[in-house]
Amino acid sequence: MSGKIISNKTNLQVLYEDNHIIIVNKRAGDIVQGDKTGDKPLSDVVKEYIAHKYNKPGNVYLGVVHRLDRPTTGVVVFSKTSKALPRLNKLFADKVAKKTYWAVVKNSPPKSFDTLTHWLKKNPKNNKSTPYKKEIKDSKKAILHYQLLKKLDNYYHLEINLETGRHHQIRTQLAAIGCPIKGDLKYGFNRSNPDASIHLHARHLAFIHPVKNEPINITAPLPKNAIWDACK
Repeated sequence: MSGKIISNKTNLQVLYEDNHIIIVNKRAGDIVQGDKTGDKPLSDVVKEYIAHKYNKPGNVYLGVVHRLDRPTTGVVVFSKTSKALPRLNKLFADKVAKKTYWAVVKNSPPKSFDTLTHWLKKNPKNNKSTPYKKEIKDSKKAILHYQLLKKLDNYYHLEINLETGRHHQIRTQLAAIGCPIKGDLKYGFNRSNPDASIHLHARHLAFIHPVKNEPINITAPLPKNAIWDACK
């Protein structure tokens, strides 16, 4: 099953929905869950969508299963029931849910495909992770696999599969091999994108439905811009 956008009045890109889960295509700039900025989170937008669609009075239940960085786009899953939430949490915690990302980077990677292993240490003061080749105090092991999909005019299109889910993992590890993601000033790209996005997109998600026990395979359409268009 691939993602099919369902139009609605909240301008939300719904890729899949049933009684237990809802999967959306996050836009750049959206925060998945409320934070200190006080900006309206995507979780509230999804709640409003559910309340409007089903004419629900009162509070709408919605469980946040996982997150994407604010400038990142792509697949995000929410739970619509308390029954599904702990099961979804376990799928993600046990790495049973398979996430595939696409990225556009500045330089050609050293190899056309490789596995990267680093130890990442997060600095809460600047909300940034630093990669190390060996384990240090308070660091967490990070592993990803990448493949070069296409050489663009000025950039390189990569596909990334995660083994671990660390803070800013893809951004940090790609920058560590000299391949900062387009628009990612925090990790070494030389200029920002006009919309403050970065060219990192949660492209595919595959998992077993937590209640129906059926395979779910979702593909999130790419943002509309010339660079992403060249990746198709």
